[in-house]
Amino acid sequence: MRRLLPLILVLLLPLSAFAEATSHKTALRVLTPPQGKLLAGTYTGGRTGEEDDIRPSDLKAYIRTTHHRPAWVYFSNNWYRSRAFPTATAKWIRASGATPFVRLMLRSDPEQDHRDPLFTTRAITSGKFDANLAKWARGAAAFKTPILAEWGTEMNGEWFQWNAKWNGRSKGAQRFSAAYRHIIDIARANGATNIVWVFHVNWADGPPRPWNRMEKYYPGDDYIDWLGISLYSMQAPDETEPTAFAEIGETMRRLHKMAPSKPVIIAEFGTDVHNPREPAAAWATAALKQILSNRWPQLIGFSWWNETWPNGDDPKNAPDTRIQSDPALIRVFRSALKHPRIAR
Repeated sequence: MRRLLPLILVLLLPLSAFAEATSHKTALRVLTPPQGKLLAGTYTGGRTGEEDDIRPSDLKAYIRTTHHRPAWVYFSNNWYRSRAFPTATAKWIRASGATPFVRLMLRSDPEQDHRDPLFTTRAITSGKFDANLAKWARGAAAFKTPILAEWGTEMNGEWFQWNAKWNGRSKGAQRFSAAYRHIIDIARANGATNIVWVFHVNWADGPPRPWNRMEKYYPGDDYIDWLGISLYSMQAPDETEPTAFAEIGETMRRLHKMAPSKPVIIAEFGTDVHNPREPAAAWATAALKQILSNRWPQLIGFSWWNETWPNGDDPKNAPDTRIQSDPALIRVFRSALKHPRIAR
């Protein structure tokens, strides 16, 4: 109740009070859990792999499965589909009692491992999309209540178009930082002070080159509110190289050194439930034990990536990280989400 009460108060405030209620300071206060508590959010799962096709029924299925109502619901806002703020999706998420967590994806298509022909970091900073960004920000501001948002997801992974590999390599991280600051400056100038901005890295630099170190991409403490991390193990039934969740410890250390005052969330973690080389329930048990242990004082939240998506080459090899697909994993999460450290 201590976490939910401020958000309930915000929703009940009269319109005349929204200027104060949606200040950046207020948004941070509303979304930050009490000391020692953890927020448990989720991506509730789509079917296409594009992460913008979530539906209320997906969230209801997650809640039925876990017996837990998530603190936030994560989803993508793909600009190859629409450059508008995703008001409709954000509204039904808010109506459920969760915070919308918008993954702002300035890209021309859903494919990975290529340079974007339009949304380069230099084009963003040069002002080419300022009108679109300003309109998007006004849509976010009109939403009134607090929102989590990020741009440049897993920027230290070469699979995404905003990685330095596709934007000048040795100058790429600097260009990314400038573009992210530009986006946030436009949001602030257009009244979107209700956004809590997240800097979301992959747990390891890919590739592990000096020009691609996660720290080089950081826009700075004046722009970023929270830090986020992705860590996955098996992402398909046929993968053969697992990743121990304990590897995230080094990422935590690096982020703490980079921005010691910033809270951290595990924005994405998961493993395929059908991979015979690593039972998902065992991997999740080990991960959640570390998350709930209080070994990382900066950590304030986490979200399991609850999705399945098609594999065109082999339908039988379609990735599936959904909790509801594995009875053992269901038991793990139902137990973990009752832990006293989970904010209610």
